[in-house]
This record gives sequence, C-alpha cells and structure tokens, in this order.
Amino acid sequence: MGEGGPVGQKLAIALAFGSSAAVMVLELVSLRLVAPYIGLTLETNTAVIGVALAAIATGAALGGRFADVVPPQRTLGPLFLLSGALVMLILPVVRWTGEALRGGGNELVFLVLAVTLFAPASLLAAVTPMVTKLRLDSLAQTGTVVGRLSAYATVGGIVGTVLTGFVFVATVPTSTIILTLGATLVVVGAALTFLLRGVQAAVKPVALAVVGATLTLVAPRPCEVETAYHCARVVADPNRESGRTLYLDQARHSYVDLKDPTYLEFEYIKSFAAAINGTWAEGQPLNALHVGGGGLTMPRYLTATRPGSKHQVYEIDKAVVELDKRELGVQTGPDLVVTVEDGRLGVRDEETDSRDLVIMDAFSGLSVPWHLTTRELVSDVRRVLRPDGLYLINVIDYGAAKFAKAEIKTAQAQFPYVAVIARKDELSGHSGGNFVVAASDKPIDVPGIVGRLEPSMGVLDPPDGFVGDAPVLTDDYAPVDQLLTPHSG
Repeated sequence: MGEGGPVGQKLAIALAFGSSAAVMVLELVSLRLVAPYIGLTLETNTAVIGVALAAIATGAALGGRFADVVPPQRTLGPLFLLSGALVMLILPVVRWTGEALRGGGNELVFLVLAVTLFAPASLLAAVTPMVTKLRLDSLAQTGTVVGRLSAYATVGGIVGTVLTGFVFVATVPTSTIILTLGATLVVVGAALTFLLRGVQAAVKPVALAVVGATLTLVAPRPCEVETAYHCARVVADPNRESGRTLYLDQARHSYVDLKDPTYLEFEYIKSFAAAINGTWAEGQPLNALHVGGGGLTMPRYLTATRPGSKHQVYEIDKAVVELDKRELGVQTGPDLVVTVEDGRLGVRDEETDSRDLVIMDAFSGLSVPWHLTTRELVSDVRRVLRPDGLYLINVIDYGAAKFAKAEIKTAQAQFPYVAVIARKDELSGHSGGNFVVAASDKPIDVPGIVGRLEPSMGVLDPPDGFVGDAPVLTDDYAPVDQLLTPHSG
C-alpha cells in the first residue's frame, strides 16, 4: 500500500471509477441545463464536450503534479467534498443566469455553464492520479497500477454515460440528478476526510454543499415537464380563453384552441392548411402521416375539416404525448394513432403508396434532426406517398437561409415538382422565418394555394432562383447545424 496510506486496491479502484463516472454525468446533465436557454445543437454539444475534456486534462495534470508535492492523504477527501459542493451550485447559477438573460445573452449563459462545469470536473479528474500515487509500492509495479486504475476510470466514464443517457434522464428531473450527485460526492469526501485527516477538515466544504443544495431547491424551474428531450410547458393564451401554447425549451412549438380546432395561430400552420386545401377538394378525407407531433395541431384541424381522415403520428418524446393528453385534450384512437418512435424509423416502416399526405414538422431544440433532412429520407417519403400525394416540410432559417435552401434543393433532387410558401419578404431574402416546402409527383396547384394565403404570403414555383447552388443533403453529408442561421432577435 503506497506511502503507508489507508487506501487499498478496492477503494482505489472505486474512487477512480466513481470520479470518472461523476464527470460524465455532469457533462450530459450540463447539456440539458443550457438547452432551455441556448438550444441544443451540434455546436452546443461540441462546446460542452470540449469544456469537459479540457477539465479532465487539467485535472489529470494538476492532480499528478500535486500528488508529488502534497501527500494525497491530505487532499483526496477535500477534492470530493469541494467538487460535490460545486456540483450543487451549477444548477442555480446556470438557471438564474439563463432566466435573467432569456431571449438573449446566449454566450454569457454558456460561459457561466463552462466555468461551473470546469471547476468540479477538474477536481474529480485529479482523483485518479492521486489514488495512483497512493497505490505505487515500487517502480516495478508502475505499469500495472497505472494501467489498472486508468482502465477502471475509463469504465467508470462509460457507466456514467450509459446510466445518465438511458436511466437517470429518463426517470428523474435534472435537479434531482445534480442534487444526488453532489450529495454523494460530499458524503464520500466527508468519509475520506474523516478517515485520512479527521472531522475538522470536512466542516467548511460540507457547509458550502448545504448552501448549494438550498440554492438548487429554490432556483427557477423553466419546465412544467422535463422530458428526455425537452423542457416542456403549456401556457394559456391571455387573449384567447381556450388558447394554449406548447413550449419546448424556449421555442413556441404548437398552438391549440381547445374549443375550436379550426383556429390556426401560427403562420406556417396556415400555410400547411392552404397547401392542403388548395390540393384536395373541400371535406375530402385524407390518409396522413405526421413526423413530429408537438401539440397535434394539424391532425386536429384535418379531423375537424375533413371528417374521416386517418392520422399516423410519429413523436419521439413520450412525455410530450402524455402532456398533450393531460393538458391539451388529445384522444388517440383508430383515426389518430400516435407512436412514440423516431420519425426516420417510422417512415421506413410505412407501406409503399399508403399516404395522401406527409407532414414533416420535427425539431430538436432550435435545430432540425439532421437525419430527417436528407435525400435518403425524402426518397423514402416519396415511396410512402401515393402518386398524387403531397409532402410538406416546415423549415425555419434566417440570414442567408442556407439550410432552408439546401432542404429545398434536397426535395428537388427527389420530386419533380417543388414549391415554397413563405412571406414575400422571406422569399426575397430580406428576412427569415418559416419556409413551407411543398413537394409532389404531380404539378402543384399554385393558384389554388395562393388564393387561400394572406396577402403578405407568396409562393415560389419553381424556387430555382431562390435556391441557387445550395447543396443536396445526404446521409453522408448533412451539416445542418453549420448551415442553419438561428434567429438573433
């Protein structure tokens, strides 16, 4: 046993395993903390992973250095104590900052998260080199000891990742995960400190942890329901008694009138309705497939205006479906089947020539799941549609609208007829917002659609001049997050 310290092999393995697992839990939970305020994109994921890796590298380097300067027996317990206390401060600090800057200040929100994540992750990463020092009896055992503890630390990271992604996030709120993790680290730190240094050294960090836990309990809660994918809530419309808005993270995702399903609030939903009503005779029932459920506004509308219509909805977030049923009055049945499944897999399982209408309205935070944008997916949609069917896509983009143009170009790569519905200022390149892409194997009835749009709206058919030399998105090349320009207002 190295340096005569009371850290046996099993305890050393447990500490290396547990500290690495804790770092990975922190990393994944941090992504959920910032999603309601800055969205969840490839760049956000990359940046948080980068911060976590930088913290691991820093902690490993400093932990090894201090293990050679200060006896690890004196620092091991306080490392866990202090990291646990700092973990408990992450949620209140990030949420108070996010609520104060809601609608702006994304860079500051992320900076606050980066600092609050980096500090405890660095402390936890310093644990493995310190317990390694305690386990070194001779130079002849160096390779074995270092290799064994590094391996267990890696396994701990894997276990922390799997448990967080498949168990913790799916079953308990983020606040509970953070409080439990922080408390566990504090308890472990207190026990180690008492074992190695005595009770007095544990008092201050424990007090800091109590403060952090208290702040976590009183911190703002942006969620009514914290799902596996979103921070969800339903808000009543103060100007319309029966109006309800479904928010997913910080975005208004769906609007529903509980008493009047024919009332459409959002502009792009009105464009969907205009495209559908300009294509089929009034009241004609449709067999529709919806990728992305949200508040199920379109299934309600089509059921009310086209009795006898059949709907298959693929919604990946089970908690959103449950929220729809509980607060938005959704009733599923033979005419409205809601399946909790990834939309790409759902489309793949659909029968050929089975649907009149396919509506793509799926988002992950402020971005679009890239695998729902590609040529291969559009090809599968075309297979599912009947020869006179219609494919409608909701695309949100701003600035140069590079993503919107790429999505339009991708639809053109599969369908012979493609039109774009949007505000006239959006189509002229002077602003951004929602673009509704309509694609079909038969000519699109543009006059029929235009006659049902508001004067501010227009239709591009064909949209070649607008699209220009935009790339076609494929499963091999779909840089959605890089093409997308988020709303800066």
